[in-house]
Amino acid sequence: MPYLRICICPIMIHVSISVEQAEFLPACSSRNFLICVPSTHAAAVVRDLAMSTNKGGGGGKKEVKKETKLGMAYKKDDNFGEWYSEVVVNSEMIEYYDISGCYILRPWAMEIWELLKEFFDAEIKKLKLKPYYFPLFVTENVLQKEKDHIEGFAPEVAWVTKSGKSDLEAPIAIRPTSETVMYPYFSKWIRSHRDLPLKCNQWCNVVRWEFSNPTPFIRSREFLWQEGHTVFATKEEADEEVLQILELYRRIYEEFLAVPVSKGRKSEMEKFAGGLYTTSVEAFIPNTGRGIQGATSHCLGQNFAKMFDITFENEKGERSMVWQNSWAYTTRSIGVMVMTHGDDKGLVLPPKVAPIQVIVIPVPFKDADTTGIKGACESAVYTLNQAGIRADLDARENYSPGWKYSQWEMKGVPLRIEIGPKDLANKQVRIVRRDNGTKVDIPSTDLVEQVRVLLDGFQANLLETAKAKRDACIVIISTWDEFIAALNDKKLILAPWCDEEEVEKDVKARTKGELGAAKTLCTPFDQPDLPSGTVCFASGKPAQKWSFWGRSY
Repeated sequence: MPYLRICICPIMIHVSISVEQAEFLPACSSRNFLICVPSTHAAAVVRDLAMSTNKGGGGGKKEVKKETKLGMAYKKDDNFGEWYSEVVVNSEMIEYYDISGCYILRPWAMEIWELLKEFFDAEIKKLKLKPYYFPLFVTENVLQKEKDHIEGFAPEVAWVTKSGKSDLEAPIAIRPTSETVMYPYFSKWIRSHRDLPLKCNQWCNVVRWEFSNPTPFIRSREFLWQEGHTVFATKEEADEEVLQILELYRRIYEEFLAVPVSKGRKSEMEKFAGGLYTTSVEAFIPNTGRGIQGATSHCLGQNFAKMFDITFENEKGERSMVWQNSWAYTTRSIGVMVMTHGDDKGLVLPPKVAPIQVIVIPVPFKDADTTGIKGACESAVYTLNQAGIRADLDARENYSPGWKYSQWEMKGVPLRIEIGPKDLANKQVRIVRRDNGTKVDIPSTDLVEQVRVLLDGFQANLLETAKAKRDACIVIISTWDEFIAALNDKKLILAPWCDEEEVEKDVKARTKGELGAAKTLCTPFDQPDLPSGTVCFASGKPAQKWSFWGRSY
């Protein structure tokens, strides 16, 4: 009878288990388990277990041994949801909180957010955006002022109704977004064309009380974002900025997170509530066959200006309505990155957003020059840091090199440098890539140059690989039957559409099910040729455009 191979390693898990020594080996034997011992530490564990078993457990109180496990229990292709939850916890990005849909963002996630913030904040300051901070709370009468807007957010608004044990005179909403918080004051501040444009941005948290399927980073009741709000004298200025910001969002996803996205315009049904039109960058997760909205840039038109009386005196001395935009991206971007690049070993981080780009691990053997190895490791970290590369040393002596390899692979660090006796003697280091596992020995004198080359190649490879996987899922269809077949096959569907809201509602109704209904994701700016006579896949009416359709997060 074949054996099931069990490897006992000195590794850590995040789930505690109990093992009774007297029962361990007999249980293995009765189930035809073969114990493979890959290290002297593990050998000692098995030896102790065997001695305890042979003595019948010693007759006294049985020892309960608790271990921790570092590996992944779920595979990405087998159970994506459990795999994702495991990755974000085991990589120490988040911790679950005792309120459903709320999560603790740990340093490994917050440092990624700060790197994205550093880039984006610098770029919008070039566009003359100014930093603001508006209060978290908004009164009910102000929130209700723009009817379409509040109707779009009403199910998600959280309300404060008590102070201590006393009821408030009127409930106060926690902002789901800040249009209604800010715009009464825009009306106060803007009087003349000389006050325009007004451009403000704030980095803050918002609360949207999601009740269905909360998922770390992707759907949470509180999340971090930046929200920009701008005011212009003309529509042309507003239109121009919408696309400028959308391009910055594309750069965040493709240049930093290595996630391919499509830039496009949302349908009337999917646009921002109360806005004129919405543009977005859309990503796609091949494993689940779902699109995911990465970021949005809205032209609000003059609707909010009418509601909040935001007018200015133009150069002719006449009163005019302003034109407004709002735009935002959130910590959802981190979740999209995890879903796109993570593998069965854990997280895989693009170098541009990795808090640690290179982890250096000493690999001493018996009778090795441990002082010399440690010194070489410290020198490598110093040299890389001086060159602007985020490197760190794992000099912990209570963990083996193999355990450290597994932990840093779980955390997704792009490059691992190993330095042992042979490397010290040859004045070299060994570098291991997280994305493909390739190993290369390089002279210590070439360290900075070679690491930069490897990091650049790593970043480019992640985007190329993700784009190839995304593109392989794109299916162009022309009929309803083809649409349903592609939808069931978890594809990103490009279809000719008549651009009618009632038709989109009908598609949603006809595809509603346990996996969720299909909808338009966006109409891509990069439009394929639409031959004369092409009809809508869903209605048979003349097609007006090509749009991406699918299920979404």
